[in-house]
Amino acid sequence: MIFHKLVADVKAIYRNDPAVRNIEFLLYPGWHAILMHRFIHVMYNLHIPFFPRLFSQLSRFLTGVEIHPGATIGAGFFIDHGAGVVIGETAEIGDNCVLFHNVTLGGTGKHKGKRHPTLGNNVSVGTGATILGPVVICNNVNIGANTFVYMVDIPDDCTVVGTPALIVRKDGEKVHLKPQPTIVPEYSNND
Repeated sequence: MIFHKLVADVKAIYRNDPAVRNIEFLLYPGWHAILMHRFIHVMYNLHIPFFPRLFSQLSRFLTGVEIHPGATIGAGFFIDHGAGVVIGETAEIGDNCVLFHNVTLGGTGKHKGKRHPTLGNNVSVGTGATILGPVVICNNVNIGANTFVYMVDIPDDCTVVGTPALIVRKDGEKVHLKPQPTIVPEYSNND
């Protein structure tokens, strides 16, 4: 299973980066980060204490990419440039997704359990975009550079830009729609 995902990850590099030549992908920090995460995630799922976090912090130090060991990442994943990428513990990323540098898939600090975003298949997240909370970004979505998605779900086949996020294309047509708020349980300090 890991081998097949890694092969898909290498293919994603060639598919998404026109600058890659021959085996230069071996030098990409995004490749190093996902390569290490694939093995770290297995340790995490085996409930091995301490070492998954230790290795993820070493990976962060070496690559500039912070992926929590608990994050679930599908095949064909590509991080371009890598610097400043943060992926939280309960984040879920589908197949054939692309993240550019300085992307955050983070929590709000107000939720328990599922706290981080879920990205469907074929999602591209532009440079500097921030997606916070247990939101769902559906399939075939493009999120523009520096877009801020906070507690809103994004439907299939959209392009989203701005702060706050605004859907500007839906099913190939120009639109100007506000995404719908995510419905999550209210946070309480009494839990």
